[in-house]
Amino acid sequence: MNIIEIGLKVAQRRIELGLSQERLAKLSELSRSTIHHLEHGSLNEIGAAKLFKLLELLNIKLKTEDQFVKKHAVEMATQSVSVSYKRKISSENLVRSLITGEIQPNSLPHIATLVDELPLSLIVLLVKEIAESNKIPPKKIWSHIYNWANTFKSPRLAWQ
Repeated sequence: MNIIEIGLKVAQRRIELGLSQERLAKLSELSRSTIHHLEHGSLNEIGAAKLFKLLELLNIKLKTEDQFVKKHAVEMATQSVSVSYKRKISSENLVRSLITGEIQPNSLPHIATLVDELPLSLIVLLVKEIAESNKIPPKKIWSHIYNWANTFKSPRLAWQ
């Protein structure tokens, strides 16, 4: 569930309860403008405490669940880090590098692309998939990625 879906649910519940945006704002100690923007999907930011208080007031339960994860992170990562290069890195080479921390010279640009450009959500899935399939601690793979980021002087804030 994203913020737009939450906003639609808030609007639906508010109307079901016969509340105006103004009245809901007063009850929730938020501004009417915040309620309006939340309901219309144009709210840039609302703190978690404020959102949870509003949802509790309206008796809306926020359910968390893992997203369905396909077991293709290695293939997706291999393709993504190879897109800008004439020579592709093999899945086996990528996995070996992540497990051992050693980078083959012809794979250096691909690993740098992984560190600097691969979506973080894909890196998380990649680490999880490799750790599970090779029965190694994910922490070991993360340490290799952090070491590479440091060695490459990656500008990505996630590694600093």
